[in-house]
Amino acid sequence: MTSPKTSAADLTDWRPEDTAFWESTGKKIAYRNLWISIPCLLCGFAVWGMWGIITVQMLNLGFPFSQAELFSLTAIAGLAGATMRIPASFLIRVAGGRNTIFLTTAMLLAPAIGTGIVLQHPEWPLWTFQLMALWSGVGGGNFASSMSNISTFFPKRLQGTALGLNAGLGNFGVTTMQIVIPLVMTMSLFGSFGGESMVLTKDSGWILGKIVAGTPTWIQNAGFAWLLSLIPLSALAWFGMNNLTTVSPNTGSAIGAFLKIIWIYTLSFVPAGLGLYLYLPAPTGLGLLNMWVAMPLIIFSTLMVMKFTAFGAMKDNISKQFAIFGNKHTWSLTVLYIVTFGSFIGFSMALPLSITVIFGISHVPDAAGVMQHTLKNPNAVSALTYAWIGPFVGALTRPIGGWISDKLGGSIVTQVISAVMVLASGAVGYVMMQAYASATPEQYFSTFMWLFVLLFAATGIGNGSTFRTIGVIFDRTQAGPVLGWTSAVAAYGAFIAPVVIGAQIKAGTPQIAMYGFAIFYALCLVLNWWFYLRAGSEIKNP
Repeated sequence: MTSPKTSAADLTDWRPEDTAFWESTGKKIAYRNLWISIPCLLCGFAVWGMWGIITVQMLNLGFPFSQAELFSLTAIAGLAGATMRIPASFLIRVAGGRNTIFLTTAMLLAPAIGTGIVLQHPEWPLWTFQLMALWSGVGGGNFASSMSNISTFFPKRLQGTALGLNAGLGNFGVTTMQIVIPLVMTMSLFGSFGGESMVLTKDSGWILGKIVAGTPTWIQNAGFAWLLSLIPLSALAWFGMNNLTTVSPNTGSAIGAFLKIIWIYTLSFVPAGLGLYLYLPAPTGLGLLNMWVAMPLIIFSTLMVMKFTAFGAMKDNISKQFAIFGNKHTWSLTVLYIVTFGSFIGFSMALPLSITVIFGISHVPDAAGVMQHTLKNPNAVSALTYAWIGPFVGALTRPIGGWISDKLGGSIVTQVISAVMVLASGAVGYVMMQAYASATPEQYFSTFMWLFVLLFAATGIGNGSTFRTIGVIFDRTQAGPVLGWTSAVAAYGAFIAPVVIGAQIKAGTPQIAMYGFAIFYALCLVLNWWFYLRAGSEIKNP
C-alpha cells in the first residue's frame, strides 16, 4: 500500500516522549511551531477582545446607543468567541496544525476590516455593530485550536511550561489590544484610505493619560490596525509551521483542509446567531430567553450540529473526540477552568466599560433622594489609561502558574488561587458598592484597581495550573480535545461577566455581581479538593 502524499510541512514521524528523538530533532521543530503560534494567538485575542475598548470610545464619541446596548456588543463578541472554541477544539485532528493556524489567523482580517468600516458610520443601526462583534468571535475560537495544536508537539514533562507560554503570551493579546487601540485611534494611520476623523464629545485617554473632549480621533483604526500584523503572521504560519500526521492522519490536501475548517466554523455560527436572536431584546432579537437558558442551548446545539452534519473522515474523527464527554474529569476540569480563564477573559471584557460607568460619573441623589448616575465626574479616571494593567498581570503570571505547577502539582496551585479569588472578589464588590454611591467615586479607584490586579494575577496562575492538570490526566489523543473543550466553555465568561456586571450596574447594585462570583469560586474550592486533593481522591494533585 502506498503512503498518502505529504508536503514538506507534514511530519510523519513524531515521538516527543523519546528523549533521543526530542533532543536531536523534535525540540527544535516544537519550539519553532510554538514561537509562531504565540503571536498568531495574540492577534486572535486582540480581535476578539477589541469590543471592550471600542465600546468605551463609542461612548466618548456620542454614538447613539445606551450603556446596556454597548455592554451587549462586548457580550456578543464574548459569546461568539466561546462558541467558536467548541468546533475549534476539533480542527487540529481533522485539518492539521499548520493548515488550521494559517487559515484561522488569515480569517481575522474579515472582522478587522468590517469593524473599521462600521465604526465610520455612527448612524448605522445597532445590528450592524452587533454583526461585527459576532464575527470577531473567530479570534476567540483560535485559542482552542492553538492550544490543542501545541499540546501535541511537547512531551508530558513540558506540557505545563509549553502551554503556559502559548496561552500566557497569547493572552497578552488582550493587553496589547488595550494599549494599541487607544494609541492608533489618535492618528490617521492609513491617510485618506483610512477614513475621516471624529471629534470626542467626552474626555478619553490612552496609556499616558487623558485625551480631552474636542480632540479628533480615528476610531476605525481599532479594526484596521490589525492588518499590519495579521498579513505577515499568516504568511509566517504557512511557511514555518507543521502538520503532524501522527495526530492528523486524514487532512488531505491543504485546500481540502481549508474547506473542512470553513464548513465547521460556518456551522457553529448558526446556533450562536439563533441563540443570540432568541436572547437579545428588540429590535435586534426576540428577548425570549435569559442568559442562563440561551448559553447551554447554544453549547448543546453547536455540538449537535457538528455531530450530525459532519461527513466522511470528519465524522469519524469528531465521533472519536466526543469520547471525552464520558470522562468525569472532563467535567470537573471544565468547571475549574471557568474559575481561572473564564474570570480572566470575562473581567478583561467588562472592566473598561465598568470603570467608565462607575468612576466616570458622580453618583448623587436628586431632590427626591433617589440616586442618579448621569452627572459627569470632573475628576474621572480614563478606562483607556488603566484597563490594560489587569489583563497584563494575568497574562504575565500564566507561564509562572504552569512552571510552579510542573514543580508542585497543578491542583494544589489551583486551590490556593481559588481561595485568593474568593476574598478578592468579595472585596472588589464592597469597593464597587462604595464608589457607586459616592459623588466622588475616584477616591475608591486605587483600591478597586489593586484588588482587580490581584484577581487577574490569581486567574493567570490558575490558568497555567489547570492546563497542566489536563496535560497530565489525559493521554495525547484526548488532551487536545479536552483542552479545547474546557477553554471553550470557560470562554463563556466573556459573555457572562459583561451581562451580569452590566445588569447589576443598571440595577444600582454592582457589588451583587462580584459577591455572586465569590460564592462560585468558593464552591469550586470544594470541587477541586474533592477530586484532586482529599485523601481518597482517584488522582492526587496532578
